[in-house]
Amino acid sequence: MASNRIQFQHGMSLPEFVRSFGTEAQCAEAVKAARWPDGFVCPRCGCAEHYVVGHGARKLFQCNACRHQTSLTAGSLMEHTKLPLTTWFLAIYLIGQAKTGLSALALKRQLGVSYPTAWLMHQKINRAMAAQEDAHRLGGAVQIDDAYLGGERAGGKVGRGSENKVPFVAAVSLDQRGHPAHLKLSLLSGFTSAAMSTSRVRHQIAISGGLRWPTSTKSIT
Repeated sequence: MASNRIQFQHGMSLPEFVRSFGTEAQCAEAVKAARWPDGFVCPRCGCAEHYVVGHGARKLFQCNACRHQTSLTAGSLMEHTKLPLTTWFLAIYLIGQAKTGLSALALKRQLGVSYPTAWLMHQKINRAMAAQEDAHRLGGAVQIDDAYLGGERAGGKVGRGSENKVPFVAAVSLDQRGHPAHLKLSLLSGFTSAAMSTSRVRHQIAISGGLRWPTSTKSIT
């Protein structure tokens, strides 16, 4: 039997993660590269000339022009944190790798921090992931279909009108080889024109070339 390419796609193993982000210096360099990929730029005046105050992950970057100081983590979910960057990176890795989700209690046990700390980290990371997901728009070739989730409970009506089923729409963007690249799911109140027009997926697809969003699932192929 052929293996499922999606299920067996390559990911970052724990040893690979430790080699790449096992030290505070490695994590600080990763944050710096993500924030300033082309080198430091002052967030206040845009000047690139600067000097460093302090050392390690807590060092500050001071602009030569306006003297504004900023840290590596300013404006991020790690701003004002007292935890090592390695702890944050490990938390992000564990939450991102968990196929069925990771509770704050499980995160506490993995990181060796208090439950309130784990809960706050869990909330911040998940909110950041949700914001990133909402900002991403599907482009290129996109396939759309409708489906139902549920129907396992006994009783009630059967078929598409069952109160035991939740309607949703799925949109998948394809890469140049025709393989799935990104998936968007959106719950619906029903498969109606009004529900489709207000769907979250509707506003996260880049539609071009004169194409129009389908007003009902009858026009989805």
